[in-house]
Amino acid sequence: MTTIEIYDTTLRDGTQQEGISLTAGDKLAISRLLDDLGVAYIEGGWPGANPKDDEFFRRAKTELDLETATLVAFGSTRHAGADAADDAQLAALVAADTDVVCLVGKSWDYHVEHALRTTLDEAIEMIADSVRYLRSVGKRVFFDAEHFFDGYRSNPDFALATVRAAHEAGAERVVLCDTNGGTLPFDAGRIVGEVGAAVPEAALGCHFHNDSGTAVANSLAAVRAGVVQVQGCMNGYGERTGNADLCSVIPNLSLKMGLESIPTNRLPHLTTASHHIAEYINLTLDAHTPFVGTSAFTHKAGLHTSALARRPDAYEHLSPSAVGNTTRMVVSELAGRSTILAKARDTGVDLSPEEAQTVVDRVKDLEHDGYHFEAADGSFQLLVRDVQGWIQPFFDLESYRVFVEHRSGEVTAEATVKVTVNGERIVTTREGDGPVAAIDGALRAALCDAYPHLAGVRLTDYRVRDLDSSDGSAARVRVLCRHSDGEGSWGTIGVHQNIIDASWQAVCEGLVIGLLRHQEQTAPLVGAPIA
Repeated sequence: MTTIEIYDTTLRDGTQQEGISLTAGDKLAISRLLDDLGVAYIEGGWPGANPKDDEFFRRAKTELDLETATLVAFGSTRHAGADAADDAQLAALVAADTDVVCLVGKSWDYHVEHALRTTLDEAIEMIADSVRYLRSVGKRVFFDAEHFFDGYRSNPDFALATVRAAHEAGAERVVLCDTNGGTLPFDAGRIVGEVGAAVPEAALGCHFHNDSGTAVANSLAAVRAGVVQVQGCMNGYGERTGNADLCSVIPNLSLKMGLESIPTNRLPHLTTASHHIAEYINLTLDAHTPFVGTSAFTHKAGLHTSALARRPDAYEHLSPSAVGNTTRMVVSELAGRSTILAKARDTGVDLSPEEAQTVVDRVKDLEHDGYHFEAADGSFQLLVRDVQGWIQPFFDLESYRVFVEHRSGEVTAEATVKVTVNGERIVTTREGDGPVAAIDGALRAALCDAYPHLAGVRLTDYRVRDLDSSDGSAARVRVLCRHSDGEGSWGTIGVHQNIIDASWQAVCEGLVIGLLRHQEQTAPLVGAPIA
């Protein structure tokens, strides 16, 4: 099996994305995740460029114990007219103490003449001198040919001369970079093929940006044309519109093209690595990201879920488990009986075909009224049980009321809840910063003596959406709540013209699910039947 080297530049090129800032500690943690994933090279940053990268390389010497990956320091060639041995940038690369250094140099004549303001011959010497010097002090060297594709289209002779200069000076890899991100796949493959034919002795790599939305496709085309290394970022992070997304490159190479990119036994770690890195980056991963997104293998249409119930591969291009993901089915007005039956089984309820059809009809009617069960798995579970005639046994609501008061610049809310619990009428009143907090506090207070475990159930998210903005104050609102008990989380929903009642529905159902989960967990221990 042919192996394609995966070179990750999340810690350098990825951090150039707007909104991303990593500490040295973050970069060390991400390095360990990338090493566990099995990438070949981790580009740690640009030593000498800022104190943070200097700290990272200093700490990496003692705090990183990489098993599969090799740490790389990134920097530029010597300055025009300077001596490589006296260049401060090259000295910083040596001081970083990594086995591999990746040098970037100009391969577009336009940049040489207008950015470097030097001659093409001097640009060639800058590349060759810098590579030779680093090799002389024992470094392995990769060369990133910046703006190569633009340069090749402008002046192919000069662009090829930069490749030859780097290779002949001792660079192990010459990486063709689409720095502006404007190349399309058919040109990417063609140009890589032509470079390989012109300089067959050089081992080529590729580095694509996603400005044309084709960075992953370009990378795959370049591999078909002969590159042995692909550079990119986890989750497609990077300047402007990002770099080639390694979370798509890796599985496409390994599972679609039959090439080894990371060790085969590490592929199921891909989804976990993607999400953990997103946590350190502090940007929510798009649920629809191919391969690793939470919706990548989620099915909504009834036709799809019906087929999947019989043949798992009917609407999935590969097994989600191959990349550590899972199949999900969501409930909506598009759902059919197969979806309902599958989702009901997930909640521990077996429905008859007739009951499933009743649930389908009710879901469609409710979604027409503004409900959204994709995000409210808890409310769906209660709907299914309701169709079977289940009545929650935990409490009966008599009434609730909420007051909001503005006094001396302060706003407070007060809620009173009247319920019956185990035959006892209970009235509780609680205050809160807002009406939802007051309702939640009052209902919990009424139930806490009978169900003390509710103290472990937390309201973690609350969202409101106006469903009929054209109707002004008469508009219906949809409230989505999310609760957690520390071991799992669930969503509930309420829809009403009155935002307080919509909130009551969602909060109340959230607590009912919490009570139901506890009952199901403890009933086998005490011999009580599950409702």
